[in-house]
Amino acid sequence: MRVFDGIADLEKAAGTHLGHSEWHTVNQDQIDAFAAATGDHQWIHVDPPKAAEGPFGSTVAHGFLTLSLVPMLTWQVYKVEGVTMSVNYGADKLRFPSPVPVGSRVRAGVELTSVTPNKLGYQVATRVTIERDGGDNPACVVDTLAVVVP
Repeated sequence: MRVFDGIADLEKAAGTHLGHSEWHTVNQDQIDAFAAATGDHQWIHVDPPKAAEGPFGSTVAHGFLTLSLVPMLTWQVYKVEGVTMSVNYGADKLRFPSPVPVGSRVRAGVELTSVTPNKLGYQVATRVTIERDGGDNPACVVDTLAVVVP
């Protein structure tokens, strides 16, 4: 994990790749819990026998489940000390180039694209790429925005 000593230290890293998270295995219990939380019970996610006959040969994680892993995985990559809080502000671009079959291991790579002052503190922009172990394409690429308050 990369630890930054305040905003000024973080600003120096803008334009660099900050590293990768640990690997996380996406299991059927996690997929089912996400389906229960969101009401998205499409068979491709929650019906293993039917999904085995489908296009991916197994159930796959919801795209938004993959996206929801971003905070957990990103927190493993870097942190900024000396700030009072960090809040999600949004995303500029989001894509799901490839599926995440049940049992897949995924991790996040984080590139710090910019740190700019705003009225609350600083807007921190990152490009987070969720890759699947053994996959040819990323599972998710998202440009995230957070507001960090010193």
